[in-house]
Amino acid sequence: MDTAVDLPVGRLLLVTLDAQTLEMVAANEADWDARAPLHAASDFYDRPAEFWFADYEWEDLGPLEGRDVLHLQCHLGTETIAFARRGARTSGLDLSSESLEAARRIADDAGVEVDYVHANVYDAVDAVQGKQFDIVYTGKGALCYLPDLKEWAEVVRELLKPGGALYLVEFHPLLNSLREVSLPGESDELVLRADYLEGRGPIAHDSTVTYTGDEVPGRQTSYEWRHGLGEITTTLAGAGFHLTSLRESEVLPWPRWSTMEQTPEGWWRLPDDAPRIPLLFALKATRVSAS
Repeated sequence: MDTAVDLPVGRLLLVTLDAQTLEMVAANEADWDARAPLHAASDFYDRPAEFWFADYEWEDLGPLEGRDVLHLQCHLGTETIAFARRGARTSGLDLSSESLEAARRIADDAGVEVDYVHANVYDAVDAVQGKQFDIVYTGKGALCYLPDLKEWAEVVRELLKPGGALYLVEFHPLLNSLREVSLPGESDELVLRADYLEGRGPIAHDSTVTYTGDEVPGRQTSYEWRHGLGEITTTLAGAGFHLTSLRESEVLPWPRWSTMEQTPEGWWRLPDDAPRIPLLFALKATRVSAS
């Protein structure tokens, strides 16, 4: 079950983006709309909601019963319903209307109540009508679609109650620089292929194959932006957050390299004779400024 709120994407874009960047954001919205039905039908997402969480995430989040949780950039809501199952009053927000259509079906099938909101993440404060949350969660492939991290941090701060926490679980910038997935013709060697650090603007992606392995008919170019760990932590500190934990993890919920070995929990890690490198990071930061 769910209640739905739909607002026009970009109705009140709080961040000042130039016309070219706005076109890129619109292209990303269209791209996710094209990919969402394929993702929803893919075996890649045919797993329990809890599969997508490492044990340390629940440890960091703590009890959720009766708490207000917002999942930003929630895509199909496959993770979002796990919060509702733990007793949270749960909302999910995403840029793609097609993703949310699937998310509502998934929530209904799971018998949980989630308020799904269709909006650009920069419009989130207006889209949720000023509601504030105990926890804002975002993770695993979301930050790369944000052209302006400073304004994002300000939006997250406004979404949180004073003392509320942002919990961010993301692909490590090192993994991004090795590429999250292999492109045709690339080897599985641990070779730097892309930027770790921010600063060189948007990165265009033209592949017609999405990360579930499906061909996307008529898929158009999408755009990503790099964000280094230093930029992320410094930006949050400047927006009035207190960093309480930062974990780096060597496991992924899918096998990025063919040599990876499956863990007892069903995730994947590099073999013992490979270098130990961070593939995910988990950051928790509390809002300390009430202004």
